[in-house]
Amino acid sequence: MIVRHTSWIVAVIGFCAAHSNAAENEKPKPVKVFILAGQSNMEGQAVADLDGKNYNDGKGTLAQLLKDSAKGPALRHLRNEKGDWVVRNDVWVRYQREKAPLLAGPLGMGYVPYGGKHHFGPELQFGHVVGDHFAEQVLLIKTAWGGKSLYKDFRPPSAGGDVGPYYTKMIADVNAALANLKKEFPGYADQGFELAGFVWYQGWNDGVDPKNAVPQYEQNLVHLINDVRKEFKNPKLPIVIGELTGPWVKAPKEWDTLRKAQAAAANRPEFRGNVLFVETHNFVRKPEESPNPGHGHHEFGNAETYFLVGDALGKGMLQLLAPKPAK
Repeated sequence: MIVRHTSWIVAVIGFCAAHSNAAENEKPKPVKVFILAGQSNMEGQAVADLDGKNYNDGKGTLAQLLKDSAKGPALRHLRNEKGDWVVRNDVWVRYQREKAPLLAGPLGMGYVPYGGKHHFGPELQFGHVVGDHFAEQVLLIKTAWGGKSLYKDFRPPSAGGDVGPYYTKMIADVNAALANLKKEFPGYADQGFELAGFVWYQGWNDGVDPKNAVPQYEQNLVHLINDVRKEFKNPKLPIVIGELTGPWVKAPKEWDTLRKAQAAAANRPEFRGNVLFVETHNFVRKPEESPNPGHGHHEFGNAETYFLVGDALGKGMLQLLAPKPAK
């Protein structure tokens, strides 16, 4: 009888221990954090569903693309059965707009300067790519402001001269986001975070300064990579450099030089295996097939362009990261 009683106690203790270990194993893993930095094209200029005269009757919007029998299937995950834009709670986005309220919440439309839910940027499909890949919660921190150069506005400390105010703001925004996870994202369960990658998508404001900015672009980009890694104490932080996408990327002189400088910085031997240049020039669509035909500097607001850019940047990031089990 005593033996049976002892066995029962041992069994109960074993059962409780097993369940305790299981509960411990079920604790959420650290949030995967990605920084998405750059200027207006990283801010997001793609038109989701506006039409009428001011938007070229909706040509090139996401809503119109979904009706296309050839292109629509690749985009269907962005809209649910009710016809609403999909919102993903497993991917968070934080974007502190300039002189406007903070935007923070689940991945979806509207993390752009304009407010509303009618525009998006590369973060949309980037978020779907990395969100599909990781079992962990994902956070995208957008630090992007229109009309900003690497030469002056984002100038990193090791480049010499005055540190760019938007470099300083970028670092401050990231630190603020990480310090306020619980406040800004109530679903955060104190599981900690891991800075998993940095994406740079910028170039236009340097390209219009061929005398000063373009000759320094490659070296300034190298400084940016090194300084961001130093700031966050991550010497091998995976970094993706998105090619300047606009229609001028195939043009001669400064635009061609700038594009080659982006690739050359990423392809330096010291960055092998942890920095990647992602080509995007093939994603440009015709102005007459886009919602904003006069806005070449914003890829004409074409939704397919921004979707493909985000997709390429996301897949480029996963290429740099060690394989992880899919959800």
